[in-house]
Amino acid sequence: MASQAVPAKRQQDLQLQYTTYKNTLQQIAQKIGDVEQEAEEHKLVLETLGPLPEDRKCFRMINGVLVERTVKDIVPALQTNAEGLKKVLDDLVKQYKTKQEDLEKWKKKNNVQVVQS
Repeated sequence: MASQAVPAKRQQDLQLQYTTYKNTLQQIAQKIGDVEQEAEEHKLVLETLGPLPEDRKCFRMINGVLVERTVKDIVPALQTNAEGLKKVLDDLVKQYKTKQEDLEKWKKKNNVQVVQS
């Protein structure tokens, strides 16, 4: 009976670790999706503002406050933000791939096979 409890405990530990890995991967994937969406919005706004005259007024939401500016003032800030989002996205993708590789190594090390139910 005691020998049966040890493998059951080990199985629970492995299942918990696997669930933790999968949840972490899912959270990173969610962040990647959010950042991609925000980067796409920046791209659309930059494309829209591109052909407009620099002295034309436009509005920008900053921390929930709508601020009036000119195209000339807003475009550089948007470009900087878009570049920052691209870097964040690249870092998140690297983090995701690393975590996925860790999961695969862990599965091989512990001889884990995923059973779909």
